[in-house]
Amino acid sequence: MTVPALLAVVEGSSDVTDDGTLELLLTAVRRAAPEVRVVPALIDVHQPELGGVLSTEFDDDEPVVAVPLMLAPGSHLHGDLERELGAEPPRPATLAPALGGDDAIVELLAYRLLHSGLGPDDVIVMAAVGSSDHHVVRESVDVGRRLAHLLERYVTVGFLTAAVPRLSGAVDTMRRLHPGSRVAVSTFLLSPGGFADAIAEVGGDVIAGPLMMPGRRPPQALVDLVLARYRAGAMQLAQVGHP
Repeated sequence: MTVPALLAVVEGSSDVTDDGTLELLLTAVRRAAPEVRVVPALIDVHQPELGGVLSTEFDDDEPVVAVPLMLAPGSHLHGDLERELGAEPPRPATLAPALGGDDAIVELLAYRLLHSGLGPDDVIVMAAVGSSDHHVVRESVDVGRRLAHLLERYVTVGFLTAAVPRLSGAVDTMRRLHPGSRVAVSTFLLSPGGFADAIAEVGGDVIAGPLMMPGRRPPQALVDLVLARYRAGAMQLAQVGHP
């Protein structure tokens, strides 16, 4: 059986690759699975254009598992990616789920908080980007709920854009409800950038940054999760009879 390629789909403009965190993750994935060809695809939320990457980087009959390196892509973007993968000419391809709903992400958020100086009396705000897509908002709230369960303390979720409560308001509310307590902010992002910078400036006493940081090896749990998504997709291709 031909080993499917891993198409690592990243949302954003070219500046998301400037700090090297993406390449560090892809390098770690390649080292963990040297038999797998890993191809990055940088897309924009308004114009996925996966077809161009597929046509230039892959033969028509090469099996492909697309893994979104995203925590919570909107349903619109996910649907666009599915259509791109299913476009003519037909090819053996499947789209894996995004990373954000997995327990490994919740555990990494907890780890980042604990190793950023979270104290026993601190209150927690999980900072998410936000979206007009209610599925994205609901998934972010669910991650916050699971983080609260894991840490055995209350976690509220605040959004930078398009959803409420807004992050600054959530931080202010926690200060008002818990006078004298520090506010710890958990960053629900994979990598640095403008959103992470805005979260860091919201005024938290403790800031747990994104899951990946420039110049640091990506967490092994994240590498394992990417490969788990890929292998599940490869198994799906095998089950429907693609060689």
